Amino acid sequence: MNLSRFDPLTLRLFLAAASTLNLTKVAAEMHMTLSAVSKRISELEKELGCSLFVRQARGLELTAAGRGLISHAEKVLFAINRLSADMQDYALGLKGQVRLWANTSSIIQFLPKDLALFSQQHPDIHLNLEERNSIDIITALTQGRIDIGIFADNVPSPSIEKFLYRQDELVVLVPVQHPLSLKQQLNFIDVLAYDLVGLSEGASLLKRLQDASLQAQIPLKLRVQVNSFDAICRMIEAGLGIGILPLQSVPPEILGKRLIYIPLNEPWAMRTLWIGVRSLLGLTPDALSLLQFLKNTPTIK
Repeated sequence: MNLSRFDPLTLRLFLAAASTLNLTKVAAEMHMTLSAVSKRISELEKELGCSLFVRQARGLELTAAGRGLISHAEKVLFAINRLSADMQDYALGLKGQVRLWANTSSIIQFLPKDLALFSQQHPDIHLNLEERNSIDIITALTQGRIDIGIFADNVPSPSIEKFLYRQDELVVLVPVQHPLSLKQQLNFIDVLAYDLVGLSEGASLLKRLQDASLQAQIPLKLRVQVNSFDAICRMIEAGLGIGILPLQSVPPEILGKRLIYIPLNEPWAMRTLWIGVRSLLGLTPDALSLLQFLKNTPTIK
């Protein structure tokens, strides 16, 4: 297979055609002739050995192969754009970049202010931050794909050098009219009697709840699973269940009006978030600067 057929322009033309299903519109948007657009699409199909579109009198229709190519083309173009942006940083005089992955809890509660302050003090360092679950972060650190990771304390990390970042408190979030709303505190066994809204598979918080459920020998009644704390709050507001999440992840404006939180009387309700690196000796000076800064953030007000 000739990879030159997968040049960025051809992939952009394909995605535009997949969106509009009209080559005439694509040609106009891309300031090309219709024949040039059609030729590139045809050559791409020839190289792949399959048809991406069915040509019809009133336009195009995507084939199964065409639908399958969309996500791959989007990922390739995203990677190219990311590469261009990173190289531009070097061209503009930035010293380097630090690859940082962090779990949802740290990004929602602490990292925005911490990284903003770090960037003020180190404007020449580019921070490449991605939100990932704790298990993926440990894997990436072990494989050397990132410089620094921030993850929860209930994920095994035997080969990682780690340091305290922050601690947070898990609470039970319920609608104001819920039967549990008058309680001053709750044990986890009280929560297990109700439908729960939780995070998707792979999240360290979900694993914590699953482990506690196994220990209590009572199954979790997971009614809805979503990808963010904000979505959990919305589902609880809609009456789809109750949830357990970090207190500082709950928007203050909804507390007391539509939802209330109740302290969770369990030793695992106080969590530790760790900063991890594969090896201190392998860090670049920029990554080491960020690590030292984040290690000191528990004392920053």
